[in-house]
Amino acid sequence: MLGRSIASRTIIRQATIIIPCPTFRALPTLLQLRPRPSRSLQRQPPAQRSIMTARLDNDKEYLAISKDETIYQPFLLSPIPGAEKTPDGELAVDKDDWVQGLELDHVKEMVKSVPEGRRVKILIMYGSLRERSFSRLMAYEAARILHTIGCHVRTYDPLGLPVKDDTQHDHPKVQELRQLSEWSDGQFWCSPEQHGNVTAVFKNQIDWIPLSVGSVRPTQGRTVGLCQINGGSQSFNTLSFLRNLGRWMRMFVIPNQSSLPLAWKCFTPAGRLLPSSNRDRLVDVCEELVKFTVLLLPHFQVLGDRYSEREEKRVKGRLLTQAEKEKEKDASLAASKDKERLKDLHKAHDGSK
Repeated sequence: MLGRSIASRTIIRQATIIIPCPTFRALPTLLQLRPRPSRSLQRQPPAQRSIMTARLDNDKEYLAISKDETIYQPFLLSPIPGAEKTPDGELAVDKDDWVQGLELDHVKEMVKSVPEGRRVKILIMYGSLRERSFSRLMAYEAARILHTIGCHVRTYDPLGLPVKDDTQHDHPKVQELRQLSEWSDGQFWCSPEQHGNVTAVFKNQIDWIPLSVGSVRPTQGRTVGLCQINGGSQSFNTLSFLRNLGRWMRMFVIPNQSSLPLAWKCFTPAGRLLPSSNRDRLVDVCEELVKFTVLLLPHFQVLGDRYSEREEKRVKGRLLTQAEKEKEKDASLAASKDKERLKDLHKAHDGSK
């Protein structure tokens, strides 16, 4: 189940990514990259591709990587990636979309109240590469809820992201992940639990997102909602670790959270969540994530303003990278040692008189 053919991973299109940032952050960056189309697109002829319940986002204010956003919004496709085959050999599709029946009027009004008419931008990250990954299916359900509320939602596909090292910072998948994180106002993390903790697939994504790139903070001040997937009974180990990660990344982790037990029993063949209290909890988490994001968004600059950084800008003219700070420390230490040696030489010279 874990293996997939090389052919299915073949990249079939070239696109230009322009990941925009809010007006108070860094200017958009242009990135040339060959992204992998969604698994659903690989399996289906163009004539069979359809939109599930809502149009794809073609938000002119935020230019996507292509004319449509099927690469970032596979959760709107039908059949969705991860759907099982029916006895007839077709991919399963649920006729009804339960998300469309949710009563979310209050939070929808909150989203509309965001200044300048801008949309709340949410990045979805998940922690498995399997074809029928339950963390991905759960993440897609969260994405549909957030999309229905009125957010601009993008999912990141971790397939192709190299194992974290210090030599591949220019890798297209690394740059894509970092720019998407910088683009976002809030994030939703969903990881399976493996050996009592997050999977390597998910942790690898977090490890590739630095706390800072010069003066740019890809995660600082953003909200994050958490979810974990369990193959067995309900657990909260992964959620606790994700909370620690969120705090470490200088993010605002919302109070609510979701843990789905016996995940293999919770989805239809088409990849949609079955009715349950756990499904309701997922809606609660998404609703709360949007509310906190809307409330904090106008204060993004103030909440990220720190005395130590203001002093550094005043003295140095800008925020230094960690490498530059270490270089300054080494230079200061070397200068201090030189002064001590000069003092010793003067003392020795005075003593010889």
